[in-house]
Amino acid sequence: MTRIWEDALTETDRIVIKKGGYGKSRGLGKKPLLVIIDAQHNYIGADLPIQDQLTEWPSGGGSLAWEGIRKIKKLKEVAKENGIPVLYTRNVQKKTTKFDSFATKTKRDNTKYLDGNPASDIVMEIAPDEDDLVVDKSYASAFFGTPLISYLIKMDVDTLIIVGGSTSGCVRATAVDAVTHNFNVAVVEDAVFDRIELSHKAGLLDLWMKYCDVEKVDKIMDYMKSL
Repeated sequence: MTRIWEDALTETDRIVIKKGGYGKSRGLGKKPLLVIIDAQHNYIGADLPIQDQLTEWPSGGGSLAWEGIRKIKKLKEVAKENGIPVLYTRNVQKKTTKFDSFATKTKRDNTKYLDGNPASDIVMEIAPDEDDLVVDKSYASAFFGTPLISYLIKMDVDTLIIVGGSTSGCVRATAVDAVTHNFNVAVVEDAVFDRIELSHKAGLLDLWMKYCDVEKVDKIMDYMKSL
């Protein structure tokens, strides 16, 4: 299977990966949860090439993010058909962006990232259903400062299927923390997205090498149907 990061590897990189034995599958469990990371207008943007929508959506992923949204919609449908719960995260600031560490690294209209601003809402194309969980967070990892771990324990979840954005930021941070808490994790390669191509490839490579499984949508759908 061709991986999106392969064209970015040097020959030395390939030797390191092969000799080091990196990329071994951890495997997935029997009680998965589909985790949709930050599928909000602020981070998805408009369905246009990223450079053409940055004026309105400076943090938006553009058309590549929308390709991911369409894949996420299909994954969610299969999850629902097979009784797999769905959890969304929203990256929002409460009342002030004073504690938004990302805001200190960018120039942008920070009012759009406050809770209650429509730009912080999840896009309607994959809006949460009444029985879906929504966890608000103010940092990259869905585990930091949230009740996520208690939800996972209560639901007896052993596997997180992670989709959304951004690959190198909130997806990666959540996946690493999930593995650190000894959950099985799969990041869905073609249902995550990033603003920077290099960050996207490097994030997926790093996750695949050292932390979790990185699989395509079709394989995850088959896994969901097999449970």
